[in-house]
Amino acid sequence: MLQTLEQPKIKTTTAPQAPLKKKHSVVSMFSGCGGMDLGFLGGFEFLGKRYAKNPYEIIWANDLNEAACRTYKENLKHNIHTGSIWDVMDTLPIPSEVDVVIGGFPCQDISVNGKGRGISGVRSGLYRAMVEVVDKLKPKVFVAENVKGLLMRHNTKSLETVLQEFAELGYEVTYQLYHAANYGVPQSRERVFIIGTAPEVDIFQPPKFSHKENAWINAKTALADLEKLEETPDFNHIWSRARRSPHQGDRQLKADRVGYTIRAECHGNIQWHYKLDRRISMREAARIQSFPDNFIFQAKLRETERQIGNAVPPILAWHIARTLKKIL
Repeated sequence: MLQTLEQPKIKTTTAPQAPLKKKHSVVSMFSGCGGMDLGFLGGFEFLGKRYAKNPYEIIWANDLNEAACRTYKENLKHNIHTGSIWDVMDTLPIPSEVDVVIGGFPCQDISVNGKGRGISGVRSGLYRAMVEVVDKLKPKVFVAENVKGLLMRHNTKSLETVLQEFAELGYEVTYQLYHAANYGVPQSRERVFIIGTAPEVDIFQPPKFSHKENAWINAKTALADLEKLEETPDFNHIWSRARRSPHQGDRQLKADRVGYTIRAECHGNIQWHYKLDRRISMREAARIQSFPDNFIFQAKLRETERQIGNAVPPILAWHIARTLKKIL
């Protein structure tokens, strides 16, 4: 009689799932319409190129401008505290919840078009709010953005003071001048980024250029597909009818060059199209700032102009955020 051997029972186990990648929590100050925040989050397209999602999560944001906050909420899909930073500081998250603090503190008193008050001015002196928030939250990293004017000789004391006050909080502080066109932004825009890292974090090294000067994205490449599009308010494709003026903003784009710096206070004198007999539209200005086309500004022309000009180009912020994650 043949006997059959009983098959041994096989113990099955469920393979352990890979842990979810941690998102770095971000507090955003002076957020404006959300240019820097969008860059940190990633997950958008610009001129046919996809900018991947980054491992960050905005857990708190603030701006004084109500219209900018409307735009922020509509596009970034999360809350932003509207009002003076000093009035909303008590709503900040607890320190253990925050990895990164970002913000472009107001620059009117530092800008070459300002009145030379430096950080003694009411607006640019708001950097102190950022120092206080960094001191309060103790993030691993902070990122502060400002205009090139901060590096000018008459602002030497202002720069030294800002760096010293951040360094006194225990951070290794570095600063670098960035040209946005080197990172795929079709604009001749130079901005200073001050980045501080906590002792347990490696010192930040600037991201490598994605576009060398001979490969900068020119105005025609950025805007050509909009040339035949009629005014479309829902798409922010509207423009100023202000006449030519010898004052600010009267430059005409060059088709084969990057756009000029988009400014916040053009008062209707925003730059002229390289081909058409009109000023550039707000959508074209947003393109020059590297905002994706599905980013819709919740304001009329003048306020939209201000939001775009005040913003950090999302693609520049994306490159910084991408490099930053390596040391986090």
